[in-house]
Parts: sequence; C-alpha cells; structure tokens
Amino acid sequence: MRIIHVLSSVMWSGVERYALDICRHCRDHGDDVLVITRDARAVDDVFRRQGIDVRFAPLGGFLSYHAVKGICDVLNESSEPTAVHCHNTRDAFAALTARRLLGRHDIRVLLTRHYVRRAGRSPFHRFVYRNVDHMIFVSRIARDKFLSGWHWKGRYADDDINAVVIHNSLNEELEPLAAEPAKGPVTAMYLGRLAPDKGLEDLIDALVILKTMKIRLKIVGTGHPDYVDSLRRRAFTAGVMHMIDWPRHKENTEDYIRMSHFGVLPSTAPEAFGLSNIEFMKEGRPIVCTDNGAQPEYITHGRDGILVPPRNAERLASEMKKLALSNETRRNIGSAARDRFERELSWPQFIGKLYPLYTK
Repeated sequence: MRIIHVLSSVMWSGVERYALDICRHCRDHGDDVLVITRDARAVDDVFRRQGIDVRFAPLGGFLSYHAVKGICDVLNESSEPTAVHCHNTRDAFAALTARRLLGRHDIRVLLTRHYVRRAGRSPFHRFVYRNVDHMIFVSRIARDKFLSGWHWKGRYADDDINAVVIHNSLNEELEPLAAEPAKGPVTAMYLGRLAPDKGLEDLIDALVILKTMKIRLKIVGTGHPDYVDSLRRRAFTAGVMHMIDWPRHKENTEDYIRMSHFGVLPSTAPEAFGLSNIEFMKEGRPIVCTDNGAQPEYITHGRDGILVPPRNAERLASEMKKLALSNETRRNIGSAARDRFERELSWPQFIGKLYPLYTK
C-alpha cells in the first residue's frame, strides 16, 4: 500500500512528529511511504534522516492550482491503493480535488484535527468535511469543539467512524525507567515550541518565586528568534537568568528528559493533546501542566501528573516546589505516569486504531 502524508508547515512541531512516527511504522511494515512538503528544510531534513522519501508541492490556500497539480503528479506515479493523510483543511481540500480530477476511487483521504477549533463554515470547509474518508481527532476536546460549530446534525456522531478520537502516542521502544540524576540541583524541564501560547512567561515568573530554592530549569525547543530574545530579556530582568539552561533542541529528547527530575508545560492556549506531556510520562517523569485542554483526558491530578490553571504563576510555582522538595512524590507520580502511558497511550494501541482507517 502507498501512504502519503501532506505537511505544509515550514517549522517542526508536534504535527510533524506525529506524521513521522506513523511514516516510520508504515515503512517498517512494508508500505511505500512518502511525504509531500513545501520544501521546508526544518521539516524535510528530519524525514530524510529517517529514510522517508520527500516530495515537494507549493502547498497553500484553498484555491491553489499548483498545490493540486503537485499532489496529482505524485499520485500519478503509482496505481496501487493509496491513503493520503492530511493535517489541515487546506491540504485536505487539495488532496480531495486531486482525487476527483484523477477519478481515482482507490485513493482514500484522511484528515487529522490537531487543534481545538470550531468547524469552519465556508464552502471549502464543508466540501472537506463531507468528502474525507475519515476525520481523526487527537482528543475529545478537539472533537467536541469542532462539533460545536457543526450545523449539519447527524453527520458526525460519537458512533460514526468518520469522527473517530484517537489519542496520540510515541513510536518509541519502552525502555526500563532511568533513575533521577544523582548529582546537582533538582532540574525542571520545558520541552516544546517556544511560542507565546506555551506559557513560558508564566514559567519564568514562577521561577522568580522559587529564586531562593536550589532548582534549575532547562528550556528545550525552537521558536522565532525575536520571541526567544524576549524570553531571555524577561529572565535577565527578573534576575533568574542564572537558573535557566537553554540547550539546542535535538530530535532525540529522551536523554534530556532523563537528565531532568520533572517536566513543566504551562500552555495558556487549550492543547488539542500535548505530545510533550506524554514524552515525560513515557520516561516515568512527573509532569506539571495546565488543565485547559486535553490534558485531563490522560492525566489525573495528583496521581499521574499535576494539573494547574493557566496564567497562574503562583500556583505553578507552588506545585513545582512540592515536586522539587519530595523525592518520594516525584517517584510515585512518575511511576503512575509510566503505568498510565503503557496502559492507555502505547504505540500498539494507537496504530492499531489508526492503520485500519487507511484501508477501509
């Protein structure tokens, strides 16, 4: 079978990680796998290093003739049954248009919704919603928010396969849990995009409250240089720059996580899932994160993670302090987080639900 992922972002994020993990699995199981991108080096190089074929198309707006033609050219390379997996509505529109122009009934088009947004109501959105073979939501909150803007009752119901919810996972081997670092201060770690909606200002403000403690913070991620500079200025002005490390982001983040004692991801915007959270859970590290998105769907406060309200530096600092001061609390929550990951969020469970959608 031929499986194509269409990715129009020029930056690496959880969406691209999601697609890469699926591509690696399908390739290793004998499928012909490739991605169509916008010729973005930050995305393309990662897929190439993993041995995934990369093609280019000028992906863009709903009415991009060149995007449709680029997808048609790739689809015409093979007559075998094909699944085209898209990650935003514009790309799904281009893929559906290409399928219609080619008259290829063996091509299936899937759309994963990675955001907490209401359904669009333009004719282009309606065309996509009515014609994709499957719409995949990464969480219940993403599905429910979408449906709150959907006015054709009955089209997407809970028991309709076209609107299936599949929580994210990680295509990585489960290794024995690593012990906490034996030396040095307690280290908290942020892992993800450096962007205004990720609550990094609140995290720096929380660090100010914890200034008298022996605690360090690692901020691992990439973002717009101007925004990253603004974070550094905030930390310097607040007098906590000496408490923060800013290592360069690497594809393999497991070593970073194992060098930390707990994770902290205080997003201010609702997370459709929060892939970085489960990276910590997989490694048996407790996570402090906000409760305004999908996080409560896979984290129970006080048992396998810590949930805090967004934009609340005082509460964030309080929970970070509790974890920093108690080895036992960290071990108990981290162990419970790993158990929940294995029980509910493992890769075999994820791909076992997703892969059949490529063929039916």
